[in-house]
Amino acid sequence: MGATIITTEDLMEFKVELLEDIKALLKDQNGQQGKKWLKSNEVRELLGISPGTLQNLRINGTLPYTKIGGVLYYEYHEIMGVLEQNKVHNRI
Repeated sequence: MGATIITTEDLMEFKVELLEDIKALLKDQNGQQGKKWLKSNEVRELLGISPGTLQNLRINGTLPYTKIGGVLYYEYHEIMGVLEQNKVHNRI
């Protein structure tokens, strides 16, 4: 079994690749990578719901929103909070 020599250049290359992989994982984990406000179409895509369902969530006060001009915005952390609050824990 032969010895492998690792150079400083090899370590720098590994570091860059590792950082890129970490950034990709973080982006995939929350889907938004630091984006605080989402528009209606982004929320519908995130939750997999129809425009009518999103409207019902607004009307009944389940999902808070902000309206500027005719555009509705939703805070990402509030959406995640609503999901956590409505989590069902079944006992078997």
